Amino acid sequence: MPTKFQTVDEYISTFPPATKKALTEIRSLIQKAAPTAEETISYNIPAFKLDGMLVWYAGYKEHIGLYPKPDVIQIFKKELTNYKLSKGTIQFPLDQPLPVSLITKIVKYRIAENKAAAKTKKSKIK
Repeated sequence: MPTKFQTVDEYISTFPPATKKALTEIRSLIQKAAPTAEETISYNIPAFKLDGMLVWYAGYKEHIGLYPKPDVIQIFKKELTNYKLSKGTIQFPLDQPLPVSLITKIVKYRIAENKAAAKTKKSKIK
């Protein structure tokens, strides 16, 4: 039976050193870009919430996966040409440095997207 993680630290602790380092780095980047976001485990991987789910990330043998929602991948497609993509995933290889400014831009975009959606939801309630 697979492990059901309770904390992000517990999740990160299960990986080899190179993956741990990259996971810790992406976690720190997201925290810096979204300092008021709440860290959580969602779908058994680390995630951040701020006015709804913000982003998820996960560790793998050869890459770190970032899951910012499919529309974001389309919006940043030109800046993501060096990375393997799927509908909802960006793969950052472990043998390359993480693209700090790009990850920060994606997280800040998601913050703005969530804030706009929350504002729209509040105005519909009134």
